[in-house]
Amino acid sequence: MNAVEHSDRLSVFKTYKLYVGGKFPRSESGRVYEVTDSKGKWLANAPQSSRKDARDAVVAARKAFGGWSGATAYNRGQILYRIAEMLEGRKGQFVREVADAEGLSKSKATAVVDAAIDRWVWYAGWTDKIGQIVGGANPVAGPFFNLSTPEPTGVVTVVAPQQSSFLGLVSVVAPVIATGNTAVVIASADAPLPALSLGEVLATSDLPGGVVNILSGKTAELAAPLAAHQDVNAIDLTGADAELAKELEIAAADNLKRVLRPPVSRHRPEKEAQGAARPQAVDGEDWSADPGTRRLTAFLETKTVWHPTGALGVSGSSY
Repeated sequence: MNAVEHSDRLSVFKTYKLYVGGKFPRSESGRVYEVTDSKGKWLANAPQSSRKDARDAVVAARKAFGGWSGATAYNRGQILYRIAEMLEGRKGQFVREVADAEGLSKSKATAVVDAAIDRWVWYAGWTDKIGQIVGGANPVAGPFFNLSTPEPTGVVTVVAPQQSSFLGLVSVVAPVIATGNTAVVIASADAPLPALSLGEVLATSDLPGGVVNILSGKTAELAAPLAAHQDVNAIDLTGADAELAKELEIAAADNLKRVLRPPVSRHRPEKEAQGAARPQAVDGEDWSADPGTRRLTAFLETKTVWHPTGALGVSGSSY
């Protein structure tokens, strides 16, 4: 029997790593934790990020902000579309990971991944249009142009949804970077594998290193120092429960961060039944619905500029 026909070989298990600054480091602490599927079966060991990892991610996001925010909106749209292209090519892998993470059938997991790919395309189309929605010329008295234009807020911490490990994740990350911000993402604690695999896609999609940084681990342990970090400009609390969200809001007030609060929870079961599918719509969010522009505008600032029209005098003559 030759080597090709030999079937008694060891499986090559995937080593999941963080995605920080365009690279794939292990956790600084060396810690990992077990990730299981919806039925309790072991899937992989995920890195358990430390506070040092969180600080490193902020440094990387800040370093990338100038280049990413200064890129043309059209170029950002091209890169987001490229992410969709790369995901399409690796769809089978993400279908498996989403099915395991959320307890879905293959057909339902495929629908979730398709929707996530479509969401990248949706936001790619908005990059060079959102300025026309929230900006424009303002009517003023006097010989002046008064123009308002949106600008990105800066470094945004994103507490990703806990149950919707992929579609929800994409739905909160894509609008942040579409408008020129950079992101530090805390993946779902129980289902981080699709998020960590997304880092591999981002690294091969022309997205500059540091624009998106993905951490896995205990949500509260990572969110607390990021909410208090003086170089973080905003925080999205979508994946935080009510108690944690309140604590993070208080910490975020120290340097007047923008805060996107989670929607009012309709229900939050204490513990899911063994083997039960994890829902796509939790905490009041229906991730399959039309996302609209709410998240696109959540982390934008408005800059207003005055400029003379060119009037030469009170006689009304101008050139």
